[in-house]
Amino acid sequence: MPVTRDEVVLWIKAYSEVVVENKDYLTDLDSAIGDADHGINMYRGFQAVLNKLPAVEDKDIGTILKTVGMTLLSTVGGAAGPLYSTVFIQAGNKLKGKMELSLSDWAVALEAATGGVVNLGKAVLNDKTMVDALTPAVQALNDAVKQGLSMNEALKESANAAEKGMKATIPLVARKGRASYLGERSAGHQDPGATSSFLLLDTAVNVWVK
Repeated sequence: MPVTRDEVVLWIKAYSEVVVENKDYLTDLDSAIGDADHGINMYRGFQAVLNKLPAVEDKDIGTILKTVGMTLLSTVGGAAGPLYSTVFIQAGNKLKGKMELSLSDWAVALEAATGGVVNLGKAVLNDKTMVDALTPAVQALNDAVKQGLSMNEALKESANAAEKGMKATIPLVARKGRASYLGERSAGHQDPGATSSFLLLDTAVNVWVK
């Protein structure tokens, strides 16, 4: 079953709630290896998104996602603003004019989103960033498309891969971002950006799996 435009809107609203619920957790993770502002910044950004959504809820998926991205760019501080803006804008560019998502649509969109983050932040797998959650999630989606899995199965596989990638950041020494300034001391802590990225994909499972 494809994901409808209205379900995409519900996903964004649900993720905004997840950010509220995890604001302190994300900030605590960031306090260990960053500026202690990831949860606060994500909260600010997605509260602004909730205010913008009513004006575009009746538009196509691409327009909705790009509006989310532009809102995040103007309201989220720190590194997360440009990076999460890129996620939604790049995904939105691939979904222009669409009123529903097939599995292949979502795979293409998430791959473009991840590619945008890589290009902007210059991070690769195992640098201890959000890329460590997003890259395996994209791979899992692409594998699911090739295997002919259902949308439900693919979403679960993708979120599971993101969760494993997130947890795999714990022993890593950061090579990008604020955490990289700590050198070896960054090991032993879960990356906050990988965590918020996993939560984004986990929310898609919770909202879109029928």
